[in-house]
Amino acid sequence: MIRDTRTLLRRNLLHMVRYPSLTIMLVAQPVLFLLLFVYVFGGTLGAGLPGGGDRDAYLTYLAPAILLVTVASVAMSIAIYAAKDATEGIVDRLRTMPIAHSSVLTGLVLAALVQTALALAVVLGIAVALGYRPDAGPLGWLGALGVLGLLAFALTWLCVGLGLAADSVETASNTPMFLVLLPFVSSAFVPTDSMPRVLAWIAEHQPFTPVIDTLRALLDGADPGSDLGWAIGWCVLITALCFAWSVRLFGRAAAR
Repeated sequence: MIRDTRTLLRRNLLHMVRYPSLTIMLVAQPVLFLLLFVYVFGGTLGAGLPGGGDRDAYLTYLAPAILLVTVASVAMSIAIYAAKDATEGIVDRLRTMPIAHSSVLTGLVLAALVQTALALAVVLGIAVALGYRPDAGPLGWLGALGVLGLLAFALTWLCVGLGLAADSVETASNTPMFLVLLPFVSSAFVPTDSMPRVLAWIAEHQPFTPVIDTLRALLDGADPGSDLGWAIGWCVLITALCFAWSVRLFGRAAAR
């Protein structure tokens, strides 16, 4: 199984290398959000932070959220790769080979995690170049990386399921779009207490808000409090449900 997973991981990584335009687009999207919100809206939005602030203060507030957007952006592409394999007969061909069937999905997920790590490094490097200076110590960085890893794992399995459930690559490219929209209804760009009451309630009780608040606290060198438990809980729940769903869909796709 390990050898099969390694082979399929290499196959998926090579596939991503051969189509660099998609990877570039995935990294460009959060970078554009970062530049847009810092340099176009940052002066005004920074003044609206608790205690007030300038563009630099807003960059500190925004950067952890952009890391989450980066994870979500990369995960969306996995729906396309999963749908492509399922609709073009790749799954059927792999099923006829003497390999561990679980390695097909595992190789895809691991390739997504590698791609996510590279994208996060690029986006974080650009944020630092713009002036972002996190105050996290070693434990804070380890905690933030752990939360990002859990989130990437959860969203990747979600998008694998969405890709396998789609009847075409075009459909698979559209169904995960809510992952880009959800951060706008969260604490990513503005504090939730600045929103109307109903919208604030939705923002405070959706999965992305505790993850963003946890990242923000960890990278600021602060205690995330109960947000950390909620962030881990959401990631574990999404992973468990979407893993079971993806495996079931993969079995159906392979049986067709």
